[in-house]
Amino acid sequence: MPSYLRTSTVIVSLPLALLSLPLQATSYFSQVASTPPLGVSPLHHQLLQLAPSATPEALRLAAQSLSCADPSAERLAVIDYSLPSTEPRMWVFDLHQHRLLFEELVSHGQGSGDKLAEVFSNTPESYQSSIGLFRTMNSYYGRNGYSLRLEGLEPEVNDLAFERAIVIHGADYVSEEFILQTGRLGRSHGCPAVREEVTYPLIDSLKEDQYVFAYYPDEEWLATSQFLRCPGVNDTHVAQR
Repeated sequence: MPSYLRTSTVIVSLPLALLSLPLQATSYFSQVASTPPLGVSPLHHQLLQLAPSATPEALRLAAQSLSCADPSAERLAVIDYSLPSTEPRMWVFDLHQHRLLFEELVSHGQGSGDKLAEVFSNTPESYQSSIGLFRTMNSYYGRNGYSLRLEGLEPEVNDLAFERAIVIHGADYVSEEFILQTGRLGRSHGCPAVREEVTYPLIDSLKEDQYVFAYYPDEEWLATSQFLRCPGVNDTHVAQR
């Protein structure tokens, strides 16, 4: 082959080789990003990737609780009551599809605080929010419209949620407009209320045997929660129904 033809072949093929480098690099960095750092569980790493604006400690404890209760769960909502009600503090994850479905405002109970929630209860008529791990039940239409029943899984922490009618529902006092008028969201009787615009899709994404984890740095709960002290977080232990 004449030398000028060999040169042309090299010149033509070189850009094709270079074009493949970004794809290989992208694949490599994607693999690196999907690998949890040392000491970080795969589920915690997944939540951090999907909701980088969330409080890392809330996500860590949510991952720990869910890994204890139901490692194969499909959907999880995390509520961070340590944040003010004026900030998005509810995240809904599709764990099987690796997607963040919602990042939303959510209310707390009248008895829990004003702009900030500071006290929590499992007591009927306290109008306070409850923390800990919940399993979702059925959706229904009630006095607050389309709603989602919650089963509290933690004794003396949230296990009276069904009796107290603590449900997810939409409310007109959960909106940016309400925040502009009052400096905070409106408050419920203890329910995690969401924007009316997202009520149907959010509830439908969580109903029937999915999970909600409500976080607050309550020292007693952190020290005693059975889901935060699961004997072997990788066990296939499932909370009793």
